[in-house]
Amino acid sequence: MGNTNNFTHPMSLFISSVFCIFALFSEAANTITQGQQIKDSENHTIISSGRIFELGFFSPDDSSSRYVGIWYFNIAAKTIVWVANRENPIAKRDGILTIGEDGNLILLDGNGNSIWSSNLSTNTSYSAATLMDSGDLMLSSNDSIGDPNKAYWRSFDHPTDTFLPGMKARLNGTQENHMFKSWKSSTDPSAGNFTMGVDSRDPPQIVIWENTKRRWRSGHWNGLEFLGVPDMKGLYYYGFKLVTDDDGTKYFAFTTQSSSQLLRFRITYDGYEKELLWNETSKEWTLLQSQPNNSCEEYNKCGDFGRCTAEGSPICSCLKGFKPKNSDEWSKGNWSGGCVRESLLQCQTNNSMKSDGFWELKNVKLPDFADLVLVKDVDECRERCLGNCSCNAYAYVDGINCMIWNGNLVDNLQFEEDAYGRSLYIRLSHSELGGESNIILIIIIVVLAVFGALLLSISIWVLWRCRPKLKGSSVSRKEDNEIPVFDNNKSKEYSTECFSSEIISDMSGGGPELPLFNFNCIAVATNYFSNENMLGQGGFGPVYKGKLPGGQDIAVKRLSKKSGQGILEFKNEIILIARLQHRNLVRLLGCCIEEEEKMLIYEYMPNKSLNSFIFDPAKQAQLDWSKRFSIIEGIARGLLYLHRDSRLRIIHRDLKAGNILLNEEMNPKISDFGMARIFGGNQNEANTVRVVGTYGYMAPEYAMEGLFSVKSDVYSFGVLVLEIVSGRRCTSVQQTENLNLIRRAWNLWQENKGLELLDPSIKDSCSENEVLRCIQVGLLCVQDSALNRPTMSSVMLMLEGESISLPLPREPTFTSMRCSIDKDLFMESLEAVSSNNISLSTVIGR
Repeated sequence: MGNTNNFTHPMSLFISSVFCIFALFSEAANTITQGQQIKDSENHTIISSGRIFELGFFSPDDSSSRYVGIWYFNIAAKTIVWVANRENPIAKRDGILTIGEDGNLILLDGNGNSIWSSNLSTNTSYSAATLMDSGDLMLSSNDSIGDPNKAYWRSFDHPTDTFLPGMKARLNGTQENHMFKSWKSSTDPSAGNFTMGVDSRDPPQIVIWENTKRRWRSGHWNGLEFLGVPDMKGLYYYGFKLVTDDDGTKYFAFTTQSSSQLLRFRITYDGYEKELLWNETSKEWTLLQSQPNNSCEEYNKCGDFGRCTAEGSPICSCLKGFKPKNSDEWSKGNWSGGCVRESLLQCQTNNSMKSDGFWELKNVKLPDFADLVLVKDVDECRERCLGNCSCNAYAYVDGINCMIWNGNLVDNLQFEEDAYGRSLYIRLSHSELGGESNIILIIIIVVLAVFGALLLSISIWVLWRCRPKLKGSSVSRKEDNEIPVFDNNKSKEYSTECFSSEIISDMSGGGPELPLFNFNCIAVATNYFSNENMLGQGGFGPVYKGKLPGGQDIAVKRLSKKSGQGILEFKNEIILIARLQHRNLVRLLGCCIEEEEKMLIYEYMPNKSLNSFIFDPAKQAQLDWSKRFSIIEGIARGLLYLHRDSRLRIIHRDLKAGNILLNEEMNPKISDFGMARIFGGNQNEANTVRVVGTYGYMAPEYAMEGLFSVKSDVYSFGVLVLEIVSGRRCTSVQQTENLNLIRRAWNLWQENKGLELLDPSIKDSCSENEVLRCIQVGLLCVQDSALNRPTMSSVMLMLEGESISLPLPREPTFTSMRCSIDKDLFMESLEAVSSNNISLSTVIGR
């Protein structure tokens, strides 16, 4: 009996241990407790509870060395975010990760040697290591698993090259905190030459160092954004904030818009900070931004007191009042020596009769090494600088207060666009700013210029009033059929008067040039642009119906001098649409340019635009459900061609019912490419400070931040689908409910009452399944986040594949954007401040 007991006891322990290990790894547990092991030889891993991150052993590409790391669980291409033993790899697949008797997390090789350890002084036999959904590996006691406030040790406090949402980038007093260290190469995780972290000098900045030398900096933090990152906004993709703990510790944190977003910042082995977002649709990482992204963003590219302008030629110049320190080297393109003052300051010459002044440099990334001074207003800031002879410049910035520079002005970057940067006031001597005599001379010149301009304007007005009302009235008395249709003698005038040779080449696309119509022919064809022939009035100008001598009907779009659009949109439409051929895109027949006249000639669409049917109670019934569904599919095919199948990748940016024309067979054709933009083959997203489009159809990230992509058109398409289904404009609201179309569609769909959205005039002709499918597709397209919206190729599959199961849309919250009936808009770099202090661009209606 005794022998049996002695045998059973160790056997039961063995079975229990096996069961624990089996339970740990067969159920993909997220925790290691004492007595458990992760063995490389058996491919053991642990996975976070939400199945987002995985921890285990790995080898980089082209390497046999073994490391313990953390990576994304559901991404096929292994993306490493943390490495434990980056300086001490294991040569064979015999490593073991476990918790030692002292409670530390330890990594052992096949011989039992310690390769890496959490290295805590705490001695406990009740430790557990848990992999969180944030990517953080926490070591804590068994009774406080997953509580970051009670963790003994966290991988987030010992990062490698990646910053994840939830991490804390701490401000280390007034010191530099080199927190993130790059890999040595793409296949070697050991620490490389580049680090990234926070320069805690107030106001703080994010800095990239190459060893101890600065390579790039973000610019100063003003409470909402880093002033040197031009595309940074407070919404959507950016969620930085500066947090102060109860103990006074400060750190930068980042929060994503949605917990489902996989986003990471990484310092690469070659010295670039990259922000990457996982695109579930394309199954790839989307690059949101990379720093430095041009040579001017390289630290102090033009030396002290130099100024770097990326679009300049050369890119470096000296600030006003300064000259190159070494002219010979400067002329050779070696700008590292920087610039020096051309003349001494008044305070340096002890000249009390005259005082120094300041010259304003606008739209600049403020220099490095500022001193923060608390003052009550900008005037006091100016006086504080003026009262200190060593002060070379000052700036007064909302969210920061007064900044002065007592040393050299280092790393000065000039932005091209008004929306970026801040004003820097550079101290100059009185002589460099101009004396009283110069001011009087300037005043005289300005007065004379104003008087001359007024006189010239009156003369031009008189001449304009006396000219014939229509240049077409001077057409020779030839018969209409004697007037040539095309003007073959205008090619030289065409290219020199309005366009460059490069644009002419773009228009032809390597094929025959776009036909130039004779102005007199167009005037006769439209009955001299009579009101009877006017089809409508758009943002571009009036549109007329015409008939060419051969009997072909045409539509003529004539650029109005009062148009909110202009030559830029005119060129854009010619360049784009001349190279596009698709049954669902309107066909451009040619253009006419003569002196101030600029016109586009299109094929004539007898049924005008889509909005003349779906929003007209008298005509709504003419578009039964089968025709409406055919129109939805046709628009989708046209967009898919623009986004994917054409030789160019084009974002329309103004898709709406008024820009969908219908031919005699009610086939839809997308028109009006004046706002469109061409993307490069690998380009996914762009940013603009000139937002163009129509209220109600604009995606939130575009309307509020100027970020546009193919997903911007997808949003507009979704609004258009809901309008076609319902027969209501996006401005339409119920009598009893103050709901716009998107919100009403969402509420009805949630309540399984989607068919109540359908236009009552076509209820008897509809296919219920198709209607509900279209509503769900529309709601998928108008989701707030561009990442959640489908591509047009996915939309086509969802529309045509009845057996395909559609994903569930997320509730749209961006429905308070004020819609306006066909009111186009644009935005010219004006800035306003919202109630929550987020900087937005002012939107102006046309």
